[in-house]
Amino acid sequence: MRTGFVNIFGRPNAGKSTLLNALVGEKLAIVSPKVQTTRHRIKAILTTADYQIIFSDTPGIIEPQYKLHERMMHAVKNSLEDADVAVLLVDAGDNPEDADGVFTALKLRVPAIVVLNKTDAVKPDRVKELEAFFSAKPYASVVMEVSALKGTGVPELLAAVIERLPEGEPYFPGDEITDLPTKFFVGELVREKIYQLYAEEIPYHTAVVVQEFKEKSDLIKIRAEIVVQRETQKGILLGEGGQKIKALGIAARKDIEAFLGSKIFLELFVKVRPKWRDNDLLLKEYGYE
Repeated sequence: MRTGFVNIFGRPNAGKSTLLNALVGEKLAIVSPKVQTTRHRIKAILTTADYQIIFSDTPGIIEPQYKLHERMMHAVKNSLEDADVAVLLVDAGDNPEDADGVFTALKLRVPAIVVLNKTDAVKPDRVKELEAFFSAKPYASVVMEVSALKGTGVPELLAAVIERLPEGEPYFPGDEITDLPTKFFVGELVREKIYQLYAEEIPYHTAVVVQEFKEKSDLIKIRAEIVVQRETQKGILLGEGGQKIKALGIAARKDIEAFLGSKIFLELFVKVRPKWRDNDLLLKEYGYE
């Protein structure tokens, strides 16, 4: 049996979360067109009779500006330490020099597959140029192309990953699909809707903390707090007469019910915590170890 950790690295908005979901056939990582949507390392476990792969979606690699960013980059560092195979994801529309700088700085010691994503959105000549550019890099064992959103090339990528896995015993029981608690994914689904429904500034200043998750006979009661930095941001989240947060709750409830397979009662509250992104105690409280 082949088993190991396969960790996905790349610049912000390369499509790492979409690729993770496509590889495991489940929506475990939230997605958004906005950069820095992923803040945690999210593990997804894919098990068959022949292999167990623990995929990790990691935050986009950035230069930290806040302690929150430092926590995010620490998640990337941890992923480097236990990787058996690295998937290096490149947006085919981006400058390859930028991606190369990120990948070179990782100083990988494991087999790496360079994956050109969103190749359906660029001309064939562009794809050939990128293949030639990355094939010449010492960290690339192979260069492949995919469309993570459409699923094109994903089976071939999975086969290439399995081929490079070491032999060994499984790390997790066969029925587990992640090592993270359900509450984590509930909070992430609320945060995803914030990215979708609010303007550029608001999502980056918010955190979502699930304070209550109580299973009853006919539904699950969930109470979540949305943390912001300023009173003005609270007003934007609530909207006039509470209409914006009501719309947020309706959209989030739909996705959470689909994820849990159960009816839920969702309560959302907004709390102001100034400069929470630079506060060690608050970051720990909100799950950013």
